[in-house]
Amino acid sequence: MIALVRAGRRPEDLAKEFEPCAHTIYGWVRKADLSGDGNAAGLEEKERAELQRLRKENKQLRLERDILSKAAAWFAQNDGTSFRSSNS
Repeated sequence: MIALVRAGRRPEDLAKEFEPCAHTIYGWVRKADLSGDGNAAGLEEKERAELQRLRKENKQLRLERDILSKAAAWFAQNDGTSFRSSNS
């Protein structure tokens, strides 16, 4: 919506076409202008920091998942017999 307003569309016209009222759209544009970042429209500093932290955590979890998946595939392929003790 913010990009559409910045491209020249009127919030009143967008309100007729989409759900939010014109007042809400004006608020989004104002928040985006205050934040200086059109992509993080209206996010406060605290929210931006949390989003950055969550993205970092998500990246770490994906990495760990991939490592575990590869390890499980290796153990399945090797049947895990090379690591069993002879007393078992």
